[in-house]
Amino acid sequence: MITVGDGFDYREKAQSLNTHFGKIIRIHRDGTVPGNNPFVAKKDALPEIWTIGHRNPQGLLVSADGTVWLHEHGPKGGDELNKMEVGQNYGWPAISYGIDYSGAYVSPYTKAAGMQQPIVYWSPSIAPSGFCEYTGDVFPQWQGNLFVATLVEKSVRRLVMEQGRVKSQEILFTELEQRIREVKAGPDGYLYLLTDSDNGQLLRVLPKD
Repeated sequence: MITVGDGFDYREKAQSLNTHFGKIIRIHRDGTVPGNNPFVAKKDALPEIWTIGHRNPQGLLVSADGTVWLHEHGPKGGDELNKMEVGQNYGWPAISYGIDYSGAYVSPYTKAAGMQQPIVYWSPSIAPSGFCEYTGDVFPQWQGNLFVATLVEKSVRRLVMEQGRVKSQEILFTELEQRIREVKAGPDGYLYLLTDSDNGQLLRVLPKD
């Protein structure tokens, strides 16, 4: 899968099936299109499109149970975590929980028929960046949690998941006072952070003694 943003000046195209703007596309490693993609048989639709209605996708992962998760930047507010389902429309820019940078509404609507709601949204923006699921043994209390690195909030959000929903959130590592570009669960069971600055750091998270 490949994520494609809305092109900023072309955001209305996120709702069009004849362009890649604002889409998740699904292709084989050799570039060919899977025959079971949702719009393969639809006239005037690009067959590689898998989902539509995205603004600025940032983190995409497939969790241990096979769920596909995506988080993306909203405009001013309205950053989203979405549970991805084949062929669905995630609304941008027809619906949004954010506003334009000018302060004007992108849309007066936050919901519409046929458009998916985010699992959770963040207003004000946290600017999500890196993304991972924790499945290691070093932090057993974090098993199955999703972790979202943030740039504006300068944190990592720990999302406690239950039956495909966010049960609770914990804001971590704000004491670093740094934009966090990436968060990854290592094969050794530790959590790793990459900070975003001229003197960026690669940090390993250890359990408390």
